[in-house]
Amino acid sequence: MRRDDRAPQPDAPVYESAERLQKVLAAAGVGSRRACEDLIFRRRVTVNGRVAQLGDKADPARDVIHVDGERLQADTRLVYLAMNKPRGVVSTMADEKGRAALSDFLGNRVEQRVYHVGRLDADSEGLLLLTNDGTLAHRLMHPSYGVQKTYLCEVTGPIPRNLGKRLAAGVELEDGPVKVDSFKVVDTLGKTAQVEVTLHEGRKHIVRRLLAEVGHPVSRLVRTSIGPIRLGDLRAGRTRRLTNAEVAALFKAVGD
Repeated sequence: MRRDDRAPQPDAPVYESAERLQKVLAAAGVGSRRACEDLIFRRRVTVNGRVAQLGDKADPARDVIHVDGERLQADTRLVYLAMNKPRGVVSTMADEKGRAALSDFLGNRVEQRVYHVGRLDADSEGLLLLTNDGTLAHRLMHPSYGVQKTYLCEVTGPIPRNLGKRLAAGVELEDGPVKVDSFKVVDTLGKTAQVEVTLHEGRKHIVRRLLAEVGHPVSRLVRTSIGPIRLGDLRAGRTRRLTNAEVAALFKAVGD
């Protein structure tokens, strides 16, 4: 279909801070301006739910932009980081007691002030997300959005065959019932075992309390994923910026 054959659409609001859409896309890392113009021409870009056209403008701080149906975070002021929190570090940006905190590992590499999404207790390790996008952070933490988190745990064994079914059916804790989304035994070694637990609960110490309740206290806990974001081979104490695809996947996980 030629551009002139398209059905007319209502004009979208244009803010004073808006820029040419292909420039906004290119600045967000989608591709060169020429490549972005081609995406717009092929009707693969929408702005606030409206199919974009060549010549359109957008404000990266206000407009909701999708490319091929995936949400694009075009506001370059927003920061999205993955961190591998080491054991012994508290999940606060700064600690009044002088303990090792998350900001100690950022140094001067991040100019913006970021906050942690959820937390891990000091004795736990693994994936934390850091961002200054308050809306996304709230949705990732709120249980109604059902964002799953996966943990690798070293526990006291042996593990009975029916434990997974029991955890999936639900276990009553002092603050209410909890059930896992999935459970599997990864490895066994003598009187200990490694198990993988996935759930979308966010209550304090929920994994440790759950496994202790069924007779398998945790000696080590590592969070390996939050929704679509995986810890991978990120070294303890290191951070990395999420890719555009990973940020889009997070928005998709919370239904945006």
